[in-house]
Amino acid sequence: MNLSTLFDAHSIVGDLGLVGVLAIIFAETALLIGLAFPGDSLLFIAGVAASGSGAAILGGAALDPVALFIGAPIAAILGAQVGHIFGATYGRKLFDRPDGRFFSRKRVIATEKWLRKYGTGRAIILARFVPFVRTLINPLCGIVKIPARTFFVWNFIGGIIWTQSVIFLGYILGEKLEGSVDKYILPIVGLIVVLSLIPVVIEIFRERQTKKHHS
Repeated sequence: MNLSTLFDAHSIVGDLGLVGVLAIIFAETALLIGLAFPGDSLLFIAGVAASGSGAAILGGAALDPVALFIGAPIAAILGAQVGHIFGATYGRKLFDRPDGRFFSRKRVIATEKWLRKYGTGRAIILARFVPFVRTLINPLCGIVKIPARTFFVWNFIGGIIWTQSVIFLGYILGEKLEGSVDKYILPIVGLIVVLSLIPVVIEIFRERQTKKHHS
């Protein structure tokens, strides 16, 4: 297997199948190397592959829709739980390292601000839709001592919302298309991120308005 396969959604679905898809979803939320893996685009392509016309659209790649819709949230939830345990166990020593290809202090600081600003529930759910944040927020929740029970509840909700919504988009589009889905991937993934950031933008606007009134 070529290493580049792990970083391309088409290749993961076509070459590794359902097991590969679930493994990447798990790794993206459980391990820091997950920063480099495709997340939203993988779920979207997997949804297309699970549709009735998926095999024709993706050159023979097809996935069992039932197994995908059940397995994806389980992989995402378990991955995040591992990330939380990792952070709770190793603490800040986990982040005491120089910036590298997949890791930077800037990303860590941004994720910490995200968690403090929007609170546990909203932060964990919204983070699912923002690439690097959904990887880093799990160990950070462990580092700042968010209780395992609290984290699990919001992780469970966020994992289901993220996987099911993106897979469903791919599945529905796959049922409607007859040609390549490549031109749809970036716009749809971009739309998902934009929609998930709307509450964040609203909060920022409200905060600025409050500061103006008190200045």
